[in-house]
Amino acid sequence: MLRNAILVIALLVAGGGAIALATGHPEAMPAAIWGGILTVAVLFERWRYQPPPATGGNWQPTGEQFIDPESGAAMEVLYDPGTGERRYVAKAGKP
Repeated sequence: MLRNAILVIALLVAGGGAIALATGHPEAMPAAIWGGILTVAVLFERWRYQPPPATGGNWQPTGEQFIDPESGAAMEVLYDPGTGERRYVAKAGKP
């Protein structure tokens, strides 16, 4: 939710700055640049920090379950004893 709001604001700032530059207002250059930087940063963050799929490795259920507050989905915790990594995956068949 916050990420989407920041993305919309960044696009508006970048677009407004670009329009102002196109109409002959060079003082709008910082708005166009910072709006563009913020847009790229938000999109990169969304792409870069996606959780990896829980495939490969020796994943074992821990018995821990919870409801994800953002999506409302039932989640299950998996554990790989070889690496100590934990992953949170949606339970199959549960909304």
